[in-house]
Amino acid sequence: MKSSTGKMATALVLSLVAMLLFPTFVDAQDSLRLRVMSYNIRYKNKIDSINGWEFRRDNIARLIQYHGADIIGMQEANFEQIDDLEKRLPDYGWYGVARMAGPTGECTPIFYRRDRYKLLDSGTFWYSETPEVKESKSWDAFYPRIASWGKFLDKKTKKQFFFFNTHFDHRGEIARQNSSLVLLRHVETIARGKPVIVTGDFNALESSVAYKNLTASGTLKDAVHVSKAPHYGPVNTSSGFYVSAKPLRARIDYIFVNDKVAVKQTATLTDQQEGRYYSDHLAVTADIAIGK
Repeated sequence: MKSSTGKMATALVLSLVAMLLFPTFVDAQDSLRLRVMSYNIRYKNKIDSINGWEFRRDNIARLIQYHGADIIGMQEANFEQIDDLEKRLPDYGWYGVARMAGPTGECTPIFYRRDRYKLLDSGTFWYSETPEVKESKSWDAFYPRIASWGKFLDKKTKKQFFFFNTHFDHRGEIARQNSSLVLLRHVETIARGKPVIVTGDFNALESSVAYKNLTASGTLKDAVHVSKAPHYGPVNTSSGFYVSAKPLRARIDYIFVNDKVAVKQTATLTDQQEGRYYSDHLAVTADIAIGK
């Protein structure tokens, strides 16, 4: 039978061997790991019939909880929808501003786990020639469009990061092209080289000028293309409500990161019930790490 001294010596040797063989495990404890989600939840309206918000809100909240999203950039969320999600997601705080005044108040809100993150600063800008002017729009935009951002502190690691969430215009090609430049400029001036995550419905394909504007300089990188693991699920994200054997329409929802963020894996979520998706867009996720 080994003495207590012998057991302690054996345990010490095993610990040293583990540190030599698996140094990355030790380093990983100092990094910030989080699951990011981008999700266009479809605005509340009276024309969606069986796919109306009242039939989808529970499923959307449960999708977020089940998949363990730490921070979510939503699009097309009005204040009534945000209120409903607040009740169903009590562990989450949120920041958002309406892109236009009115009864619906459609936002691009950022939901985040309050137990993990503290919102240090936030803001919203409009896609126009005067981004700081509320409800402004330019070029061929159909609606005023916005990006909301937050500066977050991870309470455990004390690391900080910036999160931008946006929704580009659905009609104006020139507006999307110029919006990408406005977004990129604000990312660079607000974050100033700190870790950055950008989520959104960009209404633009990878072949578009808007997408190329965002990625050409190397400031932002498409999470799918820099992920260490292959992408899981379909690449396209514009789904409509009904599950079909036909290919999904297009990829227009993205997660971008800068070079301070490592992407471990990405996925497009195809959760559905009775042949109907929970929104007319699929949620996309990225598991990321920031720093050692």
